[in-house]
Amino acid sequence: MSAEEIRKVFMILLKYLVPTLKVFGFTLLYSIPLGMIVALLKMCRVKLISWITNIYILIMRGTPLMLQIIVAYYAVPMLKQSENLPGFLNNMLSAVNIQDESFMFNAVIVAFTLNYAAYFAEIFRGGIESIPKGQYEAAASLSMNKLQTFFHVILPQVVKRVVPASANEIITLVKDTSLANVVAYAEITMKAKQQMQNYSSLIPLFIAGLFYFVLAMILTVISASVEKKLNYYK
Repeated sequence: MSAEEIRKVFMILLKYLVPTLKVFGFTLLYSIPLGMIVALLKMCRVKLISWITNIYILIMRGTPLMLQIIVAYYAVPMLKQSENLPGFLNNMLSAVNIQDESFMFNAVIVAFTLNYAAYFAEIFRGGIESIPKGQYEAAASLSMNKLQTFFHVILPQVVKRVVPASANEIITLVKDTSLANVVAYAEITMKAKQQMQNYSSLIPLFIAGLFYFVLAMILTVISASVEKKLNYYK
């Protein structure tokens, strides 16, 4: 490839960095709060709730993310073929076009969110359970209720403890966004593969790899900075 062709491919992939970052950003936006909810449900004293939560986590962590994306994408077409759906639901599904980019994006976000929420849930649960019981007793002695104890005493310490593990998951998420191309969602990896075929060269893939490397490096620096700022909890 000539220098001009490399520059052209670089600009094409740079344009499709935005869809990649959208998957990354929306997944974090939804999966972190959901992960906290799932962690609390898993620690619930009601056995049925805890059991259902465990099954969810087991499925999400025990099956490939690519498979989950495919299921999320093809679930609507499969449901369309069902003859037992209520009329209103059938009308809603009939209006869905699986070739529409917004539908592809939503399917990808659902799969990514459910998958990463399961991982974050285990990280958060470990962080919460690592807090000594004396912290709860000290808060109770200060007449703090359970909500005050959690948000003012427990949560700040949990955040400090889960940052390293959460940072690893977040960096992994940047690389996993490439799996979105399995349902033809236009992002960096998909466009890099197309350019590779157009030019019969591996250079587009190396350029895509450079984008992912830079993003991972930026996130690594940010996570290190966050850890440093939270050192006052030592």
